[in-house]
Formats: sequence, structure tokens, C-alpha cells
Amino acid sequence: MKKEETKSTVRVHPDTSQKLKYIAEYYGRSQNKQLDWLIKQCIIAFKKQNGKIEISP
Repeated sequence: MKKEETKSTVRVHPDTSQKLKYIAEYYGRSQNKQLDWLIKQCIIAFKKQNGKIEISP
């Protein structure tokens, strides 16, 4: 069963949004999938430096 996704609103500068769109298209992703990938990379880097992240269910 697929986990339910959480919706979030992100406010960014128009230039940043355009650059994100460019990068996402370069990699064949939507802007949403690109942001999801970037967030996951941030989590991986954080865990590598600081250890497991405990979350409550």
C-alpha cells in the first residue's frame, strides 16, 4: 500500500523557481519530483552526519 503524501506549499523567488524548473526538466522530472529528490538528498546527508532521525508515527 502506498503511503499518503503530505502537501506543502513552498514560496521561492521567481528566479529560483525558473532555475528549479530548468534543472527538473534537464533531469526529466517535474518540479515537484525535483524538490522531493532534493529533500531526500538533504535527509541522507543529515543522517550521515548526525545519525538516525527519530520520528513519531
